[in-house]
Amino acid sequence: MTDMDTTSNQGKPWQAVRTEAVESLLVELGVIDSARVDEFVRHYEEKVGPKGGARVVARAWVDAHFKQRLLADGLAACAELGLGGPETEKLHVVENTPTVHNAVVCTLCSCYPWPILGVPPAWYKSSAYRSRMVREPRRLLAEMGLSLDPSVEIRVWDSVSEIRYLVLPERPAGTEGLSEEQLADLVTRDAMIGVAKVTA
Repeated sequence: MTDMDTTSNQGKPWQAVRTEAVESLLVELGVIDSARVDEFVRHYEEKVGPKGGARVVARAWVDAHFKQRLLADGLAACAELGLGGPETEKLHVVENTPTVHNAVVCTLCSCYPWPILGVPPAWYKSSAYRSRMVREPRRLLAEMGLSLDPSVEIRVWDSVSEIRYLVLPERPAGTEGLSEEQLADLVTRDAMIGVAKVTA
């Protein structure tokens, strides 16, 4: 393995430097192929995780027919965009409106649509979130930075092994001129769980 150029790595987290060093060594030894590694990275960056879910939301915002299919059969609609797989045997999509706000929890463990939203955040798996989202959702959401008007109804959906949930957030005002790709960039994982709103 060649010596690492410390000046070229300035500003990089030590984990990134170490990962690159290990990858370089494994390529040099013929254990892995760097092109195959790049393929895996692209897969997880583009096809697995919140970016996938954001694509689904953005498509629903710009395509009324897709939105209808998404609300009727979430998994089939996601499959149109090449998304789905394990952990999404049945995907139910719930839509936020000006009068109804949806939030998702798994009270038993951490059931979650991994192929569409990626790895669940640590707080989603915590016992505090799992219990309080059921008992006092409005207060918990406010503590997480989302204060809802008292007139807004909060619906909490409990994910289980047989069915997973995805929140379709409200499209923010002032985004009428944005492209589907630009809209997808606005959508966050937390908005698709229901603990945040999408902002322009």
